Amino acid sequence: MIPILLLLLSVILIIVLTAKLNVHPFLALLGAALFFALFSGMNLDTIVQSINDGFGITLGKIGVVIILGVIIGAFLEHSGGAFKLAEKVLKLIGAKRVHEAMGIVGFVVSIPVFADSGFIILNPLNKSLSKKAGLSIVGTAVALMLGLMITHVLVPPTPGPIAAAGILDADVGLVMLVGLVVGILSLIPAIIYCKKIASKHYIDPNPDITEEFIRDKMKTAPSAFRSFLPILIPIILIVGKSLVDFNYGQTDPDAGWVQLVSFVGSPVIALIIGMFLAFTLPRKWDKEILSTTGWVGKSLGDASNIILITGAGGIFGTILQNSGIAAILADTLASANLGIWLPFLLCAAIKTAQGSSTVALITTASIVAPLLQTMGIETDLDKALIVSAIGAGAMVVSHANDSGFWILTQFSGIDIKTGYKTYTLGTFLVGCFAALLIFTATFIF
Repeated sequence: MIPILLLLLSVILIIVLTAKLNVHPFLALLGAALFFALFSGMNLDTIVQSINDGFGITLGKIGVVIILGVIIGAFLEHSGGAFKLAEKVLKLIGAKRVHEAMGIVGFVVSIPVFADSGFIILNPLNKSLSKKAGLSIVGTAVALMLGLMITHVLVPPTPGPIAAAGILDADVGLVMLVGLVVGILSLIPAIIYCKKIASKHYIDPNPDITEEFIRDKMKTAPSAFRSFLPILIPIILIVGKSLVDFNYGQTDPDAGWVQLVSFVGSPVIALIIGMFLAFTLPRKWDKEILSTTGWVGKSLGDASNIILITGAGGIFGTILQNSGIAAILADTLASANLGIWLPFLLCAAIKTAQGSSTVALITTASIVAPLLQTMGIETDLDKALIVSAIGAGAMVVSHANDSGFWILTQFSGIDIKTGYKTYTLGTFLVGCFAALLIFTATFIF
């Protein structure tokens, strides 16, 4: 029972350090790992080895992927491609369906772009569209943010899901497929909720930019087709690799075309291709774009926190794996019989307590990793479902300790009380709906 108590205390320590004392998550995760290791009586040499292996092996799997995803996102942001992408979706769906359009745009844009950044980029367009349609900014802004959050927590190469997949040794292509299916189905009730319930809270959009400004921005932006390629091509390549490996990996692994698909479909190579496609987006190329002070340099600075947190999560997970806690928890988990709900509830608790979805994803994956065998998780599909269950928990719930909550309310002019009534409730409903979908899938597959 002592290791179980230490695990609970370690989770509480992470929450207190990050949520109450504002300690950087890297230090919180590292401190919790050392706390658990020392008080559980682990061998000192094993502790040192676990720290080195946990950080190095984890970042060896997904560190470059995170960096490449951030670079692609930076080029979409600064080139104006996100605006063109939004415009195209509006034309396809209809200008009157702003809730649907913003939800879908957010869903697509947040695959390579951080949710907070995506909202800031698309907020002016959303406010202008809402004003023209005579809609409350509340419903459309919440639709945009929920769309952003769904793929932010469910679909790689967003840092949280890709980190969780790496920690759990899950197939990234399958995680993408499961995340996209669960995400698309979850987007439907999200849009309905925003259109029928959140929009009843009327707040005038009062755009702070003119339509002329947006039109001028569109003139220098790349086409929607070109803007979509850095997102679409890596997804097709990675998913294609998973499909080919599943169908031909055992029967004809030495075939040239199988090896080629496996090569270009590996996440690193796929995102390198996506990065080069993103390099074609700026209309006017400036050598400073690739410098330490340009788009790339600034984006890598922003990515450093994610990389450090991911590495620290790997340390925490490796400490837990080497402690033998999985065997101790076997009887407890068997009697509790929580199944797929364990990672969801654990991640939801951490997310609600400390605010960051990425930290919640990484921390939960690190805790769950040593328990996979005990939970009966064996196949790649099982692992992909676990990653999605953790992602669903990472939505529940966003409130005052989440930067996304403040970006939504402050940029849209929504008061805090209305933010709680609409966005916080929305993240709870959508996250729980996604968890129910995953729970249902465990019976089907």
